Amino acid sequence: MAKTLFILNDAPYGTERSYNAARLAGSLSKREGEEVKIFLIGDAAACAKAHQKVPQGYYNLEVMLKGPARHGAEIGVCGTCMDARGIADTELADGTKRSTLEELTNWTQWADKTLVF
Repeated sequence: MAKTLFILNDAPYGTERSYNAARLAGSLSKREGEEVKIFLIGDAAACAKAHQKVPQGYYNLEVMLKGPARHGAEIGVCGTCMDARGIADTELADGTKRSTLEELTNWTQWADKTLVF
């Protein structure tokens, strides 16, 4: 079983780094023999905010994270980063959870590959 950790740093909109990371994580999570974990840190914490409304035809990071979650990916959101941005636990999208640096450390040791966006 291949184990890949994705660490996202960028805001959900403004650059396409988080978008591309979510695309790759979603694609990889569908493959047999692949295990995926995603950690949102810094401005990427906003990727997990529930009820995002974007213009018609524009990608939606909340929706994009549901794909990997449906395929068993764990998605952690840095609690310190959430607090700094005023994001409450109740505002997190389904399939995501408040997490810690300790959990990121554990996931880093668990992973065969770590991809940072």
